Amino acid sequence: MNEKLTTLERIHQAAKAEFLEKGYKGASLRNIVKSVGMTTGAFYGYYKSKEELFEALVGEHYQYILTCFKKAQQQFAELPHEQQPEVMSEISGICMYDMLHYAYAHLEECKLILCCSEGTKFSGLIDEMVEIEMAATHAYQQVLRELGRPSPKIDPTLEHILITGMFHTFFELVIHEMPLSNAENYVKEMRAFYTAGWMKIMGQ
Repeated sequence: MNEKLTTLERIHQAAKAEFLEKGYKGASLRNIVKSVGMTTGAFYGYYKSKEELFEALVGEHYQYILTCFKKAQQQFAELPHEQQPEVMSEISGICMYDMLHYAYAHLEECKLILCCSEGTKFSGLIDEMVEIEMAATHAYQQVLRELGRPSPKIDPTLEHILITGMFHTFFELVIHEMPLSNAENYVKEMRAFYTAGWMKIMGQ
């Protein structure tokens, strides 16, 4: 059993190096297998394909980040409407720091998702987060209307650009492996910047 685990760990180590260097599309399964010193037939005893191997490396981390983000949005949406304007920034902040710390604890895997996943179902992480954030923004605008604090309709293209830019800004911290203390400070400043901007756009 230990030998099998050791072999699996070696496959993962070799695969991470290959994917990080060449990306999913450019990575060679033959190179991965060769660097571990095993036959392709033996490799297929562990995984059926390059895609399955990549998913084994990043799948749980992709799900963690997405679930963390969805949970924060759900918690916010379930609050009494009159409380939402007061705690909007606080709840989003907790989620951002959680995702940041998780990404730094699993840096290689998260960089695989962010930088090396083109050609896989994991390449759309930011797009998925943008769609969730846009839906949450629209729901919050409805809450503001119900509270007698209506906000102007935001141009959908501008909204998409701003939200996409926000997530790219956040994940740049991970991609460039900034020292965690610096990254935490950048998140704080970034949140202040975007919060003020959104409040201005929403007329709040």
